[in-house]
Amino acid sequence: MSIFKRRRFPVEIILLCVRWYCKYGISYRDVAEMMEERGVNVDSSTIFRWVQRYAPEIEKRVRPYQGPRSGSWRVDETYVRVGGRWKYLFRAVDKHGHLIEFMLSDRRNTGAAYRFLRKALKTMSDYPPSSITTDKLASCPRAIRRLKREGHLAHPVEHRTSKYLNNILEADRGALKRVIRPTRGFQRMKTAYATLKGFEVMRTIRRGHCVLRKSGVDLYFMMGLGDLNANLGTSCETEEVASLT
Repeated sequence: MSIFKRRRFPVEIILLCVRWYCKYGISYRDVAEMMEERGVNVDSSTIFRWVQRYAPEIEKRVRPYQGPRSGSWRVDETYVRVGGRWKYLFRAVDKHGHLIEFMLSDRRNTGAAYRFLRKALKTMSDYPPSSITTDKLASCPRAIRRLKREGHLAHPVEHRTSKYLNNILEADRGALKRVIRPTRGFQRMKTAYATLKGFEVMRTIRRGHCVLRKSGVDLYFMMGLGDLNANLGTSCETEEVASLT
């Protein structure tokens, strides 16, 4: 069964709205106004529901095409406002800035660090780390030691604490913050996590950190719609997903 069944709007418009919102750091109202200028009347709340439904689906289907990652990992966390409170966004990238994994958490303690690193190791099971660079947060070394004791992380993996080596992650975090800023904070953890998945996957595609083009795969094919002549281009993106006419 198609995941777009019973949707009133064409698939091209739905994916275009999701892509614009997740890629350009604009509000739902901005996307609705841009669509109205193109003769499509869609409410901002409808676009919100599309993002919640399809952004995680796009992220899930793009993930297998992200390709290999370096064994040198950079791990850090930042703040995201959810429901008027600060929550913690754990992120890991390799030394080239390619996203490895992210996780939104209520806390930044050892348990949260352990869950995040365990999730990242599971995601990158084919490309395990040779070194993990973190900030001086005390919970990260304890989480790494626990992973080694439990056999989830190889003992030779080096743990480093270096602000200089994490510069690439700091810069990447700033770019992500610019996309998050127009949201003015999220209301719930569930909606925040779904939206962040859209932000992350569109940044991955935009920066060419995937192998969609090399695999001859496009966004429509991954969404189970076949080839609708909507290839994402040489850098896995185009300025229009499909014509609105």
